[in-house]
Amino acid sequence: MARRIDDKAFLRLIRKWLKAGILEPDGRVNHPEEGSPQGGSVSPILANIYLHHALDLWVEETVKAHCQGAVYLCRYADDFVCAFERQADAERFYRVLGKRLETFSLEVAAEKTNLIRFSPHEWKASGAFEFLGFEFRWGMGRWRKPVLKRRTARKKYRAALTNFQAWCRQHCRLPKAILFAKLNAKLRGYYQYYGLRGNFDSLDDFDDQMRRILFRMLNRRSQRRSYNWAGFAELLKVFGLERPRICHDF
Repeated sequence: MARRIDDKAFLRLIRKWLKAGILEPDGRVNHPEEGSPQGGSVSPILANIYLHHALDLWVEETVKAHCQGAVYLCRYADDFVCAFERQADAERFYRVLGKRLETFSLEVAAEKTNLIRFSPHEWKASGAFEFLGFEFRWGMGRWRKPVLKRRTARKKYRAALTNFQAWCRQHCRLPKAILFAKLNAKLRGYYQYYGLRGNFDSLDDFDDQMRRILFRMLNRRSQRRSYNWAGFAELLKVFGLERPRICHDF
C-alpha cells in the first residue's frame, strides 16, 4: 500500500491492524504472528489488496505477456478461476502458480485446485468446476448449440437444506407471523444469490424440499399432528411463502 499511499499515519494504522490481537471467548487475547485478525472488519480489504499485487497484477503484466493465446482471470476475494485459450499456456501457469504464491507466503488449496478442459468446441469432453457456490459446465442448448450451464453446487445445495432443517427445528415454535417473516427473509436472500438464469430447476428443487421440511417441523409443534397437506397449503396462502425466481439475467 505504500506504493500508492504517502500518508504515514494511515500506513501506521494499518500496521496496528495487522498486529491487533484476537479476543478469545475465555477472555484471553491471542496475538497471531501472521496475517490479519480473523473476523476483523479490515481483513477482507487488506486481503484483496494483497492478492491484487500477488495475483492480479502478475497475471495482467507477466502471465499474459508470455502466453500465446488469450487469458482471462476472474477473482472474488481468495477464490479465482483462470481461463486460457491454449492448453500449453494453462499447463505452464498451473506449474508456476504455487511458486508465485509462495513468494508472498501463500499456498494453493490443493483440494480446490485443478486443471481441466472447458471448451464449447469439445463440450462433451469438457469437465465441470465449482466457483462461488455454482457448478459450471457445458451442455446442449435450445437451438442445439453448446451453451454454458450453471446450477447450484451440490455440496452447497445439500448444506443449505441441512441448515434450513436446523433453523426450523430452532424457530418452528415461534408465532406463525414472526416465523414466516423470518423464513421469507431467509428465502429472499437465498433466491437473490442463486437466482441466475438457467438455475431455476435447482431453485425449484430447493423450494420443494424446503416445503417438505417445513411441513414436518410444523407437525412437531405438538403431540398431535397439526396439518395435512391441504391444511398446510391453506396456511401458506394466509402467511405467504417466497417463491423461487430468477433475479439475475446474465
